[in-house]
Amino acid sequence: MYAAHFNLALTPFSLTPDTQFYVGLPQHQAALAVLNTALNAGEGFIKVTGEVGTGKTLLCRLLLKQAPPDWQLAYLPDPSVTPFELRWALAAELGLKYSANIDASQLLQLLQRQLILLAQNGKKIILIIDEAQALPDDTLESLRLLTNLETERRKLLQVVLFGQPELDQRLASQQFRQLRQRISFAYLLPVMSSAQIRYYVRQRLQIAGATPALFNRFALAAISRYSRGIPRLVNLLAHKGLMLAYGEGKSGVSARHIRFAAMDTDDTRPAHRRYPWLLAGATIFSAACYAWLLR
Repeated sequence: MYAAHFNLALTPFSLTPDTQFYVGLPQHQAALAVLNTALNAGEGFIKVTGEVGTGKTLLCRLLLKQAPPDWQLAYLPDPSVTPFELRWALAAELGLKYSANIDASQLLQLLQRQLILLAQNGKKIILIIDEAQALPDDTLESLRLLTNLETERRKLLQVVLFGQPELDQRLASQQFRQLRQRISFAYLLPVMSSAQIRYYVRQRLQIAGATPALFNRFALAAISRYSRGIPRLVNLLAHKGLMLAYGEGKSGVSARHIRFAAMDTDDTRPAHRRYPWLLAGATIFSAACYAWLLR
């Protein structure tokens, strides 16, 4: 859309978590260090939590991409499953074929045999669950029971939970005290600081083949203000800012473009409360730009 106008080889602010655009911020590097340390130590449960849009899914994909050869990874992107569906999802990831004739107890036995076989072949079996706050209560309990499978020396299954802060709230309840006590390593992803946002935007522009000066310092300050340090909102505001600048035929993004982008974006700090006179004009301007882009 605007790539040629700004001499971009790639789209730098896509909302799809792309490991090619990973920027090694301290909080993400620390989370990866915690994960690698805990998994190499053979810990049963590891938990990473953070607000919506702070980069948990990207970390999840990095973990999958950077896994050493002795890790046998199973990935569950949709946690809204029953305990039986959870076991089948794990079984399928470990190479077992689905059969409607197998009941819950038989499936558990097959899983245990497969886990033992993989362990004997020197594999660490790791189940990674994204959006873990959506796990049903009985599935969470089933997950805990699955980690009871072990040899005399090691756990047969390790579990990494990626989730929003609601996961911490659920685990704080009395009914999950046993599971909570098994989480030996946990990390809370903080949002980005203003300095980190400037670095993040410039790094992604550089990866895309653009000049870092494409966003001036006032535009970067506006992104910092409206995004509240959440990477997903930074990407969304930067993307819309580029669209608006392109629609005007400008060579760079200004703070005005970011203010207009914020007015068109849910969950940002509302620009119109401080600049009420901009709201109507911004809406009309955005619509005109989109119409021009689509013609």
